[in-house]
Amino acid sequence: MPWFKGNTLFDSLDSLEIPKRPLDKPLRLPIQDVFKIGGIGTVPVECVIIVILRTGQVVTVTPAMITTECKSVEMHHEALTQAVPGDNAGLHLKGTSVKDIKREFVQGHSKQNSPHESESIQNQVIVMQYQIHILKQFS
Repeated sequence: MPWFKGNTLFDSLDSLEIPKRPLDKPLRLPIQDVFKIGGIGTVPVECVIIVILRTGQVVTVTPAMITTECKSVEMHHEALTQAVPGDNAGLHLKGTSVKDIKREFVQGHSKQNSPHESESIQNQVIVMQYQIHILKQFS
């Protein structure tokens, strides 16, 4: 387009810098889905947010409080030795059942700052395009 003088979409995307993920934080893996795969067993799928998860690590699944070993890591049907921040990976967890692990559970290191349930949480929520006034104590 001769009238457009800016960067193309691809140039703009190529100029973005990939953010550095903190590797010194506790392991947290929010579970997105859980599958039972024949010949393998229970495989929860999660997005690795921070820290690197390696095969053989012992993890705790909260709130079920199941401590188990990560037998293998896979992504897109490819076996990996580790999952790095940003990966959507499936983990084969030793001795677990699909009934024990649910979506939205969280995995973490079993010994280093393992995840736990909170008794309370305080949030600030912004609601867009709602027709009535939202006041304190609104639910």
